Amino acid sequence: MTRSPMKSIDVHAFEFHNQLDPHQRGSSLSDIILGGQDGLVNVLGVILGVAAATSDVRVVIAAGMAATFAESVSMGAVAYTSTKADHALYESELAREHRHVHLVPALERDEIREIYRKKGFEGALLDQVVDTITANKDVWVAVMMAEELKLAPIEKFGAVRSALIVGVAAVVGSLVPLLPFFVLPLVTAMWVSILVAGLTLFLVGVYKARLTVGHWSRSGIELAVIGIVSALVGYAVGLLFQVPATP
Repeated sequence: MTRSPMKSIDVHAFEFHNQLDPHQRGSSLSDIILGGQDGLVNVLGVILGVAAATSDVRVVIAAGMAATFAESVSMGAVAYTSTKADHALYESELAREHRHVHLVPALERDEIREIYRKKGFEGALLDQVVDTITANKDVWVAVMMAEELKLAPIEKFGAVRSALIVGVAAVVGSLVPLLPFFVLPLVTAMWVSILVAGLTLFLVGVYKARLTVGHWSRSGIELAVIGIVSALVGYAVGLLFQVPATP
């Protein structure tokens, strides 16, 4: 049996299209950016504020390390509790939709019909879609969750996974502005820290735009500016509490 030339062309075209423009699977991009950006910006603000208030680089490093680990634990805990809350909400709404399908199926069927009528289905095709969906209660409820409530299922261990990713990303992000203070004089380290942090935030913004939508340069500049301006607030606060250098 010979393969149709058109079929072969369609398959190769499909594969080529996927290589050029692959679908982005669900990833931990948001958790990585959340932890990394938050850790970097917060620790940069802390060390710039402390550096503005004192000339002792050891104090700056101590404050930065304390902020690094406190930030990572805090961010991980927030990611864990928020993901658990989202999971609980999803499970609660899932149980409610199952009850509605069991107790008031006619009303729920009308809601399915209205959802797909708004999508442009009508007549016999609309009837067929509604019949197909409502023939299986699990499919029926899943459609209601996605289309009516705009809720997506959350993995069973998603909270732990999210907490670990956010926590580790926060540590890595926090160390970026802190490292120059280990090897450079205080004033030089401050400038290098700002430059490295800004470049890192810019690259993160570029990476985010490449994986999602938006112009890479606009996304990079936006993230860098927001981060640096936020961190400079810490520097301004440090100036208010500046400790005079001892002779």
